[in-house]
Amino acid sequence: MKIQFMGAARTVTGSKHLITTAKGTKILLDCGLFQGIETDELNQNFRFEPSEVDYVVLSHAHIDHTGLIPRLVRQGFTGPIYCTPATADLCNIMLLDSAHIQETDLERVNERRERQGRPLIEILYEAADVEKALAQMKTVSYGQPFWLNDEVKVLYTDAAHLLGSAAISLTISEGDEKKQLFFSGDIGRPNDKILRMFEPFPQADYIICESTYGATLHEPEPDMKAHLLRIVEETCVKNRGKLIIPAFAVDRTQEVVYALDQLSSQGRLPVIPVYVDSPLSVKATRVMQDNEECFNPDILAYIHKDGDAFDFSNLHYISDVADSKAINTRPGPCVIISSSGMAEAGRIKHHIKNNIEDSRNTILLVGYASPSSLGGALKRGDKEVRIFGETFEVKAQVAVMDSFSAHGDYKEMLQFLSCQDAAKVKTVFLVHGELDKQLIWKGHLQAAGFQNVEIPDMYEGVEL
Repeated sequence: MKIQFMGAARTVTGSKHLITTAKGTKILLDCGLFQGIETDELNQNFRFEPSEVDYVVLSHAHIDHTGLIPRLVRQGFTGPIYCTPATADLCNIMLLDSAHIQETDLERVNERRERQGRPLIEILYEAADVEKALAQMKTVSYGQPFWLNDEVKVLYTDAAHLLGSAAISLTISEGDEKKQLFFSGDIGRPNDKILRMFEPFPQADYIICESTYGATLHEPEPDMKAHLLRIVEETCVKNRGKLIIPAFAVDRTQEVVYALDQLSSQGRLPVIPVYVDSPLSVKATRVMQDNEECFNPDILAYIHKDGDAFDFSNLHYISDVADSKAINTRPGPCVIISSSGMAEAGRIKHHIKNNIEDSRNTILLVGYASPSSLGGALKRGDKEVRIFGETFEVKAQVAVMDSFSAHGDYKEMLQFLSCQDAAKVKTVFLVHGELDKQLIWKGHLQAAGFQNVEIPDMYEGVEL
């Protein structure tokens, strides 16, 4: 059996791991889009033949894990795509949104490439490719083992990272021998405000493990809502400015809205407009409401008491383009929550462009942002940033709240892995992280008893 790490190797996007069994069955774990600056070539070329892949098994719906599925289909993949029911619901809206963004952005990208004397690029995929991909999806719930064929059995367990997110256990038969391969996907947090806690998984021989925050301990946040309220009051009440929050349309937006909903219910939230400006976020909120079986007991109790965790006075969900543009010309303070979370696409880039050079405003980062993204530049403290080809001085305040992170830190990831007898794990392969962070995470794993820890490079293949 061979594993090839075709994405998210020493980087945090483009999750793609190709397994080839002894009998030649090809299984692709995730099929994610590379996100950030200068990723066009990475997304155009798979470095493997899509028509030769037999199965795709998805961990969760984030675009860096699913965003190239329609291109895989466009280039010849015809097999089944397995995922949880909630992941299918989210892919239904997120992949169509991704296709729309590519269709609208391609002209601008090619204009820039033409000025630079570089070859033009073709569109990755269109809405029709998304529809084909959605038709190939097959849903399986947590805890229900299923067979891909006579040699590979799969089990989904809850990873607590995103609605429907799953860790993947594969039992692969090779003659009389069975190999247990585990893929963590993205590991959530044990105290997620909305989702249930992650689940234990069967003993593995080999583990493919994410490492996004492998060098980090999230700051203790005894009262996340109080922190958020201080930022709202400082920006919107004291400075009379706008609070701009780049947030992933799924889970992160709803988590911020849920916190504001609780503050409003308690009578603590200032009376100012709050806008969720993203058609995708609006749709994702409906999907969240339709999948309450994934929620933890605390939010379910709140919904029973309050009636709705994602709706309160002065909250406005915006889908129409004209209404979105009107927010930027509207005088007075407000809160704007918009996607994408890394500020790489969507309406949030326009909101940041229009507000970044006003010192009264605050840009609040509430999730991971890759270093090459606009969100990463802001988080790093860059004094100037490029938006739509123009340079802007960063005069607005930039704040960070790690308590909203959906990725476990290294202690939380060790808690996730604590169901394993480390001595029985032959190799841990680290993916979905930057190399300097992975090296530190490797040390933590070895200290916990996982002695053989490897950090594969992009496109590297390993024989098991």
